[in-house]
Amino acid sequence: MSTQMSGANAPVIIIGGGIAGLTCAVYLKQAGIHALVLEASDAVGGRVRTDVVDGFRLDRGFQILLTAYPEAQRLLNYAALDLRYFRSGALIRERDNWLTLVNPFQEPLSVIQTLVSPVGTLADKLKIAELIRRTQSQSIDELFRQTPTTTLQFLREFGFSEQIIEHFFRPFFGGVFLEDALTTSSNFFEFCFRMFFTDDGAVPAQGIGAIADQLDSRLSPDQVRLNCAVEKIADNTVQLNNGEVMTASTIVLAVDATQAATLLDMPAPPEQAFNHTTCTYFAAASAPKTPSEKLLLLNTHRSSAVHNVAILSDVAPEYAPSGQSLISVSTQGLELVNETVLVEQIRQELTNWFGAEVQQWRHLRTYHIPQALPVYTPEQAGLDAIRKPLRLAENLYQCGDQMTYPSLNAAMQTGREVAERIITRS
Repeated sequence: MSTQMSGANAPVIIIGGGIAGLTCAVYLKQAGIHALVLEASDAVGGRVRTDVVDGFRLDRGFQILLTAYPEAQRLLNYAALDLRYFRSGALIRERDNWLTLVNPFQEPLSVIQTLVSPVGTLADKLKIAELIRRTQSQSIDELFRQTPTTTLQFLREFGFSEQIIEHFFRPFFGGVFLEDALTTSSNFFEFCFRMFFTDDGAVPAQGIGAIADQLDSRLSPDQVRLNCAVEKIADNTVQLNNGEVMTASTIVLAVDATQAATLLDMPAPPEQAFNHTTCTYFAAASAPKTPSEKLLLLNTHRSSAVHNVAILSDVAPEYAPSGQSLISVSTQGLELVNETVLVEQIRQELTNWFGAEVQQWRHLRTYHIPQALPVYTPEQAGLDAIRKPLRLAENLYQCGDQMTYPSLNAAMQTGREVAERIITRS
C-alpha cells in the first residue's frame, strides 16, 4: 500500500511509520483528517517487521501478539491477521531436564500435571491462581496506579518461592522485559501477567509485520512516503534530508526516544535507558523433539547464549517452506555481537538439548537490537512519572511506547490518544 508519492503540504505530518504513527494516522483518517506519514526506512512497521529469507519469515526479533491487549482488540482485525497460537505456559530447561508448566485456566485437563510439576511448589501454583484473580479484578488503569516496586520484590512479597522465581518467572518474564534482574516495575509485570494468562499469545501467519501492513492498508496510497528521513523540524515545517521542506498544521513525532531527541535538539537518552536483545534464526530439516509442542522454551541458566527458544514453524507452519522448520533463539543483554561466535555457541548449547542434529541446522540471520525496549523501572512508573506529555507545543505531539510502558499496546494507545487530541482541536 505504501508508495513514494510526494507532497509539500498536509494537515498533519506524522514522522515515523511504526505502530504508533500508523495507529495515529488510521484514527485520524477515520475522523476525516488526512495525515502524511514520513518513514525513513524502506517499509512501515518500525520494530514490528518481517523479512522473507529463503522462503522463511523472520520477524525482526522474536515477538508475540498478546490478543488480550485492549488497544489491539480495538484496532486490529484478528481474523484477517490469520493468527497462529502458542499454548499458554512454558517448557523449561533445567540442567538436563525438561519441566512443563501449562496454564490450567486455558487447558483444564492439564490441572493435575500443573499441580505436580516441579517448576514450583503446590503453594506456588495456588499463588498463581490468586495472582490471576488479583490482576483480573482491577482495571488496567488501576493496575498502573498502584505504587510500584520491582518485579522481583513483588514476587517475593506475594509469597512465591525462590524455586518458581528461578524456574519460571525469571526466565519467562526476563524474556518479556529483556532483563533478567527483574528490576522492571511491578505494575507493568501485573499488566503483562494478566495479558499472558487470560488470553492467547499468537503470531500472524504471514509474520508479525502483518500487523503494520494491516494498518498501512487502511490508509490511502498517498499517505505514506518511504525512504523519507527527516533532518529537522521548526514550527510548522519539516525539512527532509534531501532538502525538501514541507508544512503542516500539526506535526506528530512517532519515532523512538533517540530520534525524537535529535529532532527536538535535546540530549540523546543513554544506552542504559534501553534493554537489548539478539535474535538468531536457524533452518532445520525437521523440528527438534520436545516433550510438548507449541510452548515457549525457557533456559533457567541465564548466563548461557540461549535464553529462550521458539520452534516457530510448529506454531505457524507458514513461517517456513514446506518440509522445513524454523527455530528462533533469543539472547539478552549483548551490547556487541560477534555473529560467528554467537552462532557456534548456540549450536553447542542446543546440541546438549536436542542432539547432534543441531550441527546440521543452517544459520539464516541474526538480528541484534540494541534499543529493543525502553527500560521501565519503578521510578519511571511512579504516579508522578506515569505519563510523558503527548503534547509538546501548540502544534507538536509525540507518541510511542516510550511515553508510557514498553509494549505494542502502549504504542497503539498513545497513537490513538494523540489522534483524539488532534481531532478534538479540529
